Amino acid sequence: MIPDKMRQFLSSGAKRAVLTVGMGGILCAAAVPAIAVVSSTPNTTPSFNGTVLATVYSGTTLYVAGDFTAAIVNGKQVARTRFAAVNAKTGALLPWAPRADARVKALAVSNGSVYAAGDFGLVNGQKRDSLARLDAASGALHSTFKHSIGGKPYALAAGNGRLYLGGAITSVNGQTRTRLAAFNLSTGALDGTWRPAADDQVEALTVAGSRVYVGGKFHAIAGVRGYDRLAALNYSTGKVDTGFKSRATYIAYGIAVTSTGVYAVHGGQGGRATAYTTSGGQRWTATFDGDGQAIVAVGDTVYVGGHFDKACRSARTGAQGVCLDGADVRVKLAAFNNSTGKLLPWTAHGNGVEGVLTMATLGGKVAAGGAFTTINGKSQKRLVQFG
Repeated sequence: MIPDKMRQFLSSGAKRAVLTVGMGGILCAAAVPAIAVVSSTPNTTPSFNGTVLATVYSGTTLYVAGDFTAAIVNGKQVARTRFAAVNAKTGALLPWAPRADARVKALAVSNGSVYAAGDFGLVNGQKRDSLARLDAASGALHSTFKHSIGGKPYALAAGNGRLYLGGAITSVNGQTRTRLAAFNLSTGALDGTWRPAADDQVEALTVAGSRVYVGGKFHAIAGVRGYDRLAALNYSTGKVDTGFKSRATYIAYGIAVTSTGVYAVHGGQGGRATAYTTSGGQRWTATFDGDGQAIVAVGDTVYVGGHFDKACRSARTGAQGVCLDGADVRVKLAAFNNSTGKLLPWTAHGNGVEGVLTMATLGGKVAAGGAFTTINGKSQKRLVQFG
């Protein structure tokens, strides 16, 4: 695990195949019908000269953020300082080009704004302490959204009129906030009532309906034990929603939600992707020889990205996550039937050690970002889109 990398909270401002906050602020089940598995042949997109840590769709735009300083288009570098945007239909690099002075680890979209969290202190040359709001069209910084964040943010999600922030944070504007906080999307103000505390880091957030799903390393959340590592909180009160109890046994790095289930990727001895019912019961689990880091659900398929090189044929793993009962090669990306958990023949092999760190989906498109430099043996540096 790399402590400072960001997990993708599947946040988007439009209808998608997962129940997330639009994630840009509107919670909805996507109007996308069940579709076949996307092609494993990448679409044309820019590459990047540094790690991509966050991806989010809004309409026909794919917003990208991370630790890069340039996009690579037709072999030429184009300045993009930790933020970029891509036309999801054509793959063209868009002129949207805000600038941050340090890595951006999370993105969320809502009502014409792109929210970003990370290690930065300056955005577009102006002071912003780890959290910023940008115009989705122009990239201009919003002057009314300015906060002081104690600690490190890892996750963002937007919905139900709030922007939710998670990580290893300790305070906002001098007020105690223990790994979780929320802001009013209309006014930008810190929410004074939504203030659950987690006893260890939060890695992932996803909003669906009245629930804010929270994933991470915690054992107690909102003052309640027994909801370790993956829990649901009420969107307005921050109290634990006792109607969801996952009994997750490993740290959760990413979450996707559909109208019928909750999907999460976990670490452990090796890694795993687990499908839960909306009440938290386990439906199926897939095991890998490395951590899962990101997950999305599209139609009948669940796509997983991470550090792994193999999908195990059983749940048994040994030292360093070695599959003990045989395995199928799946390098950094894999796909499963979302009803049965069956590994699908879809192969889009990445490379490197870290592999895939973030995924997003919208309208049948699937994007993945990370530290990889090839997909299926061909150059595809740090961003790929399928579909």
